[in-house]
Amino acid sequence: MLDPVLSLRQRLGGRNLYLVGMMGSGKTSTGRPLAQRLQYGFVDADAVIEQAAGCTIPDIFTRDGESGFRSLETQVLNAISQRHSLVVATGGGAVTRPENWGAMHQGIVIWLDVKHQELLRRLEQDDTPRPLLQEQEPAMVLNRLLTARRPMYAEADLTVVIDAEPPDEVADGILKLLPTLIQDPPKQRPD
Repeated sequence: MLDPVLSLRQRLGGRNLYLVGMMGSGKTSTGRPLAQRLQYGFVDADAVIEQAAGCTIPDIFTRDGESGFRSLETQVLNAISQRHSLVVATGGGAVTRPENWGAMHQGIVIWLDVKHQELLRRLEQDDTPRPLLQEQEPAMVLNRLLTARRPMYAEADLTVVIDAEPPDEVADGILKLLPTLIQDPPKQRPD
């Protein structure tokens, strides 16, 4: 009998998996074990952006503003989409540009939809600099961003609702849900 993960990997046919969701939703921490289980490569798009720019994301925001950052993000996602068999952790705002959807929909887009209170808790405990939350009222900014982005995230091929499950558990849940998205290739009829 075929290993279910091997069977899933074959059915994926090398299509990339793009994890989308708000900052703090666990795209990177879930993406790593998901890639490992599938024997896929893992790419953190934000890390690639920093490498390409030669500076941190907060520095890019300071130097080039959000629009400069988003342009670089689009270039990086286009480059990543040329590769295959990857799990890609995208930045939280990657969904805000239609051209990014063109690159991501070449693969399968998975929305990590973390419950609001859990998201707030995670962000308060995380010391990662987040340029869009550098305001007096980060909770209000988060609400505003989430309200604006929710319809865009909802365009994902698969939505995984997360409360406080650990990343390994979320990765396992994704592996169980992915087969529902992938149609088997048509069987060859004997002539």
